[in-house]
Amino acid sequence: MECRLGCGACCIAPSITSPIPGMPQGKPAGVRCIQLNEDNLCRLFGKPERPAVCRQFQADSEVCGKDTAHAITIITELEAIT
Repeated sequence: MECRLGCGACCIAPSITSPIPGMPQGKPAGVRCIQLNEDNLCRLFGKPERPAVCRQFQADSEVCGKDTAHAITIITELEAIT
């Protein structure tokens, strides 16, 4: 599955414990990443400073659901159980 451009759910719903430029302590679950622009696109995409956890994420229908709202719900639930 290809990422839905402008979704941004993986940059909002999960916690990220590794440093992110502008967020040296990472980010808590449910907090919008500072690197997510107004169109929900990553400002660091394709750049070496993008965190490894973000580079390694693979879009999948099990996680991404049918739309952004569904993806946020799924990722939030996964975050809660881990």
